[in-house]
Amino acid sequence: FAHFAQIANTSAKVGERLDETTLLRHARKEGVAKFRETCIHARHAADPEGVVEEEVQGVEMRELTLTDTDDGLVAVSGTLDKVGGAALRTALEPLAKRMGKDDRRRYPRRLADALVEFSMNALDPSQLQVTTSLETLLGLTGAPAAEMEFSLPISSKAVERLACDSSVTRILLGSDSTVIDVGRAKRTVSGPARRALEARDGHCRWPGCDRHAKQSAAHHLVHWIHGGSTDLSNLILLCHRHHWMVHEGGWQLVRSDDGRMLTIPPATEYQRLARGPD
Repeated sequence: FAHFAQIANTSAKVGERLDETTLLRHARKEGVAKFRETCIHARHAADPEGVVEEEVQGVEMRELTLTDTDDGLVAVSGTLDKVGGAALRTALEPLAKRMGKDDRRRYPRRLADALVEFSMNALDPSQLQVTTSLETLLGLTGAPAAEMEFSLPISSKAVERLACDSSVTRILLGSDSTVIDVGRAKRTVSGPARRALEARDGHCRWPGCDRHAKQSAAHHLVHWIHGGSTDLSNLILLCHRHHWMVHEGGWQLVRSDDGRMLTIPPATEYQRLARGPD
């Protein structure tokens, strides 16, 4: 039935110029997706200007909405034309591949992660504007959440991750929250240090991950806010997914004596079940 619907749709647009006999021959041996492409080829052969007009309309119909939900998520919905959709898929599909045999994310999750990673890669770390108190960055109890442009307030763990590879500006406030002094912006990982780090690591240092250095963030094994240095000995490259796993996901990275990175999964809490009467 789907094949005949495609033929009817194509015939309505092209009319007598359509070679229905050839289409019927293809319909007998092609699946629905392949036959849809065959119909487009047939229509273009008979009416190329009509195909161009449809593509122009497709560009005019592009739209994308980002809606904040009550629980702090962002709902994404939109429509793209054929070429725009192909460009997005070309950008996201390589990033959406499974990252090793232990990657159990479903495809929709991997595609969403790829969109976030693609966006993070397109930005300089200093372009993500976060305002936080020192207490929040230190993760102290009672500290407020941090404020981020285009987002609801975020956790201290998220701030800690973003601050790993960032540009930090010190702002001194008075008791009434008036600005007393603004310091100079300072990169937590300088340009020369970043280049040396990329040359040394080459890719994400998470065991089994080969995400390229340009698609990775500089991670402090001991965070600078806790006294960690910005020397190469305290820095490794982590892709955005594995960087998140360390800061917010509860994983730990430990450097072995031979320089290899070892991963420690989040602690699992075991609950002793009460034993009933025999």
